[in-house]
Amino acid sequence: MKRRELLQASAAFLLPLAARAETYPVRPIRYIVPVAAGGGSDMIARVVTERWDKALGQPFIVDNQSGGGGVIACQTTARSAPDGYTLMQGYVATHGTTPATRHVPYDAVKDFTPIGMIGATPNVLVVNSALPARTLAEFIDYVRKNPGRVAYGSAGPGSLTHLTMELLKQEMGGFMLHIPYRGIAPAFTDLLGGQTQAMFPGLAAALPHLRSGRVRALAVTGRARSLQIPDVPTLEESGFKGFDAMQWYGTVGPAGIAADIVRQLNETQVAMLKDTELRERLSVEAVEPMPMTPEQFGAYIRAEIQRWTALAKARNIRLDE
Repeated sequence: MKRRELLQASAAFLLPLAARAETYPVRPIRYIVPVAAGGGSDMIARVVTERWDKALGQPFIVDNQSGGGGVIACQTTARSAPDGYTLMQGYVATHGTTPATRHVPYDAVKDFTPIGMIGATPNVLVVNSALPARTLAEFIDYVRKNPGRVAYGSAGPGSLTHLTMELLKQEMGGFMLHIPYRGIAPAFTDLLGGQTQAMFPGLAAALPHLRSGRVRALAVTGRARSLQIPDVPTLEESGFKGFDAMQWYGTVGPAGIAADIVRQLNETQVAMLKDTELRERLSVEAVEPMPMTPEQFGAYIRAEIQRWTALAKARNIRLDE
């Protein structure tokens, strides 16, 4: 009797799991984006979700929750039910640079379920066209020979534009003065005006100024040259091994989402990222799709946090002290 009762109980437990796998999703999926509507990250979210909903048969509701450098969106996501109906577009700030440089009220690893990577865009080292440096080697030589005369701008303290340049400073052993701005646009204004001499912005933000000839690209991050500026070498090529810092975007959910739902979400996302039209739309933001399994994406997030935490400690960058 006990064996029969155990088998009946097991069957009763497994039935809802099977039903869930067959029916998910049965209602709209909330997709939280940790920035205001209208920017590049928001565009990526909308391009992705308008195709993802066709693959899953349910609409995605994009929910822009800006504020706190992504903290508000992360808290909302982490506190949501782990049923697959609340997802978030995490990116290098929410799951990399921000946890590395300040205290945040969430654990970027333990509080989330990695679904999959969407894609990434490189950062590009640019200098004012008046600076007498046409290669990375010439730039490094100039910085070393002119200590204190080169200032670089960033989109703000702790931003990827800040940390990427600090990583370069650490690797090359030179000094540059950091001038933080409130966003990349004012940082570019002063770079173009000559108030600063260098910057490490994302490629999408840099492209219009590169095309105008008012700034010069010396190197890009990543393991391969960018298709947008194929003549510009990577830092890897230039001798800086492992310098693959990228502005990346991916999908996460609250911790505890069932494995079958995670698998379904990941498989449909990966299939979608192979679409030629989608790749063309993402190229507007210089984003190259980087499909990954949930396990690979989780490992990528952990590596990012470790990388930027080590740099912040080495460069004494702590923004909440």
